[in-house]
Amino acid sequence: MKIYSWNVNGYRAICGKGFDKWFDGVDADVIGLQEVKAHKEAVDPKLLEKKGYELFWHAAKKPGYSGVATWSRVELLSYQAGIGIPKFDDEGRVQILEFKNYYLLNCYFPNSQPERARLKYKLEFNEAILDFCKKAHKKGKAVIVQGDLNVAHTEMDIKNAKSNVDSPGFYIEERDWMSKFLSKGMRDVFREKNPTEPHHYTWWSYRANARANNVGWRIDYHVLSESIADRVKSIGHQPKVFGSDHCPVYIEMKS
Repeated sequence: MKIYSWNVNGYRAICGKGFDKWFDGVDADVIGLQEVKAHKEAVDPKLLEKKGYELFWHAAKKPGYSGVATWSRVELLSYQAGIGIPKFDDEGRVQILEFKNYYLLNCYFPNSQPERARLKYKLEFNEAILDFCKKAHKKGKAVIVQGDLNVAHTEMDIKNAKSNVDSPGFYIEERDWMSKFLSKGMRDVFREKNPTEPHHYTWWSYRANARANNVGWRIDYHVLSESIADRVKSIGHQPKVFGSDHCPVYIEMKS
C-alpha cells in the first residue's frame, strides 16, 4: 500500500499549482494532507472529487487555519475525526483511519512558536498521540503516524543546527520527546535507512532562497510501530515537488 503525506499550506492554493497532476501521478492508495486551511464547505466540490477515492476532511473551527484531509481508495474499518480531546480537535489536527493491519494517524502537530509560547500545548498534544499508540499496541494493533510533526529530531535533520537551538521545532524539549516517542515501540524508518546522510529535508523557508540552496529542515515523517517496520518496501521524500513550503513524503508497505 502506497501512502503519501503533504503539508500543502492551503488546499485551495495548492490546487492552482499542479496538485491534481501530482495526485494522479503518484497513484497512491492513501493521501493525507495537513494545513488544508479551509472548511470543506468553503472548497469548490470539483476540487475535492477524486475518482475511486473516499474523502475524509477534518477542519479547524477557526476558518483558514490548520486542518487535515485524507483520500483513501482502500476500505476503512473505522474513521475518527480528532483524538477525542477538544482543545486539539478544535484545531483540526488528527484523523484516525483504521485499516486491517494498522491505524493510520494523519497529523498536523502544533508549532511550539517563538519563546516557547505554545510548547506546553504541543507537548500535551504529543503525549496524546503517544498514549494512542500505547493503547493500540496493547490491543495488538500497529500504528503509522504520518504528517508534519513540526520537529527536526537531530542535528542531521536541519541545515543550521547551532543557530537554531532556540528556534521552534528544534527546542530540546521537542527533540527529547521525539527520542522518547521512538523508545516506545515506534520507528523513524527513513532515518534508519539513511543513518549517515544529512541534507534530506522536507521544509524550507520562503526566505533567502532557502529551498534553492537546500537550507531546510526534516519535519515531515512516517513513524511506525516496530511490529510492521519490516514491511516497509520503500520510504522517501519528493523535494522536487513544489507548490508548498513543504514537500510530499511517502511510504510503501508490503501487503
